[in-house]
Amino acid sequence: MSLSVAVAGASGYAGGELLRLLAAHPEFTVTTVTAFQNAGQPLIALQPHLRSLAHLDLVETTPENLDGHDVVFLALPHGKSGEITAALPEGTLVIDCGADHRLTSEADWAAFYGGEYFGAWTYGMPELIHADGSKHRAAIAGAARIAVPGCNVTAISLGLAPGIQAGLLLADDLVAVLAVGPSGAGKALKTNLLASEILGSASAYGVGGTHRHTPEINQNLALAGGTDVGISFTPVLVPMSRGILATATAKLAPGATTQQVRAAFEAAYADEPFVHVLPEGQFPRTADTVGANTALIGLAVDEATRRIVTVTAIDNLVKGTAGAAIQSANIALGFAETTGLSIDGVAP
Repeated sequence: MSLSVAVAGASGYAGGELLRLLAAHPEFTVTTVTAFQNAGQPLIALQPHLRSLAHLDLVETTPENLDGHDVVFLALPHGKSGEITAALPEGTLVIDCGADHRLTSEADWAAFYGGEYFGAWTYGMPELIHADGSKHRAAIAGAARIAVPGCNVTAISLGLAPGIQAGLLLADDLVAVLAVGPSGAGKALKTNLLASEILGSASAYGVGGTHRHTPEINQNLALAGGTDVGISFTPVLVPMSRGILATATAKLAPGATTQQVRAAFEAAYADEPFVHVLPEGQFPRTADTVGANTALIGLAVDEATRRIVTVTAIDNLVKGTAGAAIQSANIALGFAETTGLSIDGVAP
């Protein structure tokens, strides 16, 4: 029998992508969609591409409206999820696409987000490799509360963790520059995200270690075995509606070779349905991941500087958010991990 699903924040980009994927999922039926200021409107008025869900109306985002479902997905701004989740029954699978439950350190939350700390949930990155070589999916199986990783975090963590776990990369001098689409900033009207501001332009933000995803990246790479983890990462807003291209570099450990590095990445992701290491000399494009729950990784070693360079492409709304949420829900509930998710992108 199909499980009943509620999606909170259904009028936004992440909520809309959740609904697009859930509409084709054989084990889930979306019965409730909620919003804040858009409550009372037909879903189709805010998400006109979701024709199969045209029968749904947006209701107010309250614990009462989310109660009574088998699965609740939250696509809310940070600070909002924590207020809602405390009132939901323990037996309900709740998956938070926001930041409220990602960080294990209350001090990091205070430094980068501020406000009430709601505690860490099971982290929803199945492919994250641990220092002992195991994967994080084991922690997700059977979980009732899951925090979906940040989109930038996903691209950087997947692009560096295998080399760190294998002892081939040093974790204290990591650098990443990301080209990102504006959909990652949400649907709220902001001047810097207007088409007239971003078309034909690129602009950096969160510069100098100020981006809120920084402690989450450090948390993941420490879990992979990194010591004294330190990363400087800079996202750059570019004129594509969705996608992330993360170029990350790290120093090679003494004695590490190009062949060892490639072997470590290929071994780490050999059996992963959604993370693919490209052949030597090939690097991904964001266009290759649009609509797909894939992370595509190309890598090279700069022999002159003794640094690895990894280039990771994801769709920030799929593998970076909604796809990761559904993938984690599948694992938690014992469904095949790939159920309802595609590895095929949309081209051109």
